[in-house]
Amino acid sequence: MPPVVIGTAVGLSGANSVVAPSVVQATQLAIDEINAAGGILGRKVVLEVADDGSGAAGAQKAYDSLLFQKKVDAVISMETSAARNAALPIVTRAKKPFIYTSFYEGRSCNKHLFINAWVPEQQVAPVVDYFSTKLNTKSYFLIGSDYAFGRGMLEFTRKYIASKGHKVVGEEYLPIDGSDWTAIISKLKASGADALISSTSGGAPNVTLTKQLRAAGVSLPFGNLAVDEGTAKSMGSDAKGVYTAGSYYTSIDTPRNKEFLSAMSKRFGPDMKTPNDLSTPQYEAVWAYKLAVEKAGTLETDKVLKALGEVSVNGPRGEIKMDQQHHAALTMYIGQVQADGSVKILETFQNVAPGAQCPQLK
Repeated sequence: MPPVVIGTAVGLSGANSVVAPSVVQATQLAIDEINAAGGILGRKVVLEVADDGSGAAGAQKAYDSLLFQKKVDAVISMETSAARNAALPIVTRAKKPFIYTSFYEGRSCNKHLFINAWVPEQQVAPVVDYFSTKLNTKSYFLIGSDYAFGRGMLEFTRKYIASKGHKVVGEEYLPIDGSDWTAIISKLKASGADALISSTSGGAPNVTLTKQLRAAGVSLPFGNLAVDEGTAKSMGSDAKGVYTAGSYYTSIDTPRNKEFLSAMSKRFGPDMKTPNDLSTPQYEAVWAYKLAVEKAGTLETDKVLKALGEVSVNGPRGEIKMDQQHHAALTMYIGQVQADGSVKILETFQNVAPGAQCPQLK
C-alpha cells in the first residue's frame, strides 16, 4: 500500500527560523510513534517538509509543491499568519485537510482548516489581568510586528485594556523583518507607561526586541504575547523576568507531558530543541489526523474533516478537541521566564474557550 504523506510547511528561513527546528522534531516524533504502532489504516506515514520562508511568497511555493507535486494527503503546519493566509486558497483548490498549529490572531475560517492553538480570547486576558491585579499597572505601551498577527493581537489587547478601565499610552510597529527597535524604545521610555506588552512574529523579532530593551535599561513589567519557551532559552539572561501566557510549558507537571519530554530526549538526544507552545501543538495535530482518518475509515477529505471535529487527543497539553468552530478549548497558563530560560508557571486557567471564531463552521 502507498504511504500516507503528511506535508509540513514551516519557516526554516526568515522570522520563524529560530523555532522551526523544534516544530520539525515534534512532527517527526509523532510520525515515528505512529509508524511504530502500525501507521495509519495500516499504512506507513511519510513526512514532507517545505520551507515557507516565514512569509506569503514562500508559502505559495511551499504549498504548491506539497499539494500538487508531492501530493500530500494533509498539511499540518506551524507558520506565520502571512504564510497561512497565502496558503489557504491553495489548500482550498487542492481540497485537502489543513491543521494549523500556531497561536494566531483568530478568525481564520475555512472548511478545510482546523486549529489547535490559542487565539487572543484565550491568551490576552491572563497577562493583562495579572498585571493589573498583581502589579497594579494602569497604563500600557504596545509594540508589535507590522503584519496580521502583530496588529490583530494588539488590537484585541487594546480593546481589552480599555474594557478594564485602563489606557494605552503608545502603540508602535516594525516590519516583520525589522531588527532596529531604537526609535520605538525611545518612545516607550518617554511614554510613562506602567507596563509593556509586545506581539511580534515568533522567533527572531522577539530576540532583537528583548535584547535591545535590556540594553536600553527598560525594567517595566514586560508581557510578551509571542515568545515561546525555546526562544526564551536562546536569549539567555535577557529574557529573565518576561511574562508570557500560553497553552504549553515544559514545566507542566503531568505524566503525559513527562512521557512526551522523555520521548523527545530519547529520539533527538543532545540535538533536541526545547519543546514549546509552537512545536507541541504540531505533535498533537499529527496524532489528531491519525485518529480522524481512522475514525473516518478513509483518507477522503470530507469524511476526515468531519472526524477532525470529533476526535480528542490526549497530548502533552492535556485533552485537546477541535470541536469549537474548528478551534479548541485550552488550559492556559501565565508564567515568568527564569534565569535559565525555563518558565515558572504562576497561574493556571482551565478549559478556556476560544469564543466565537467561525460561527458559520459547525
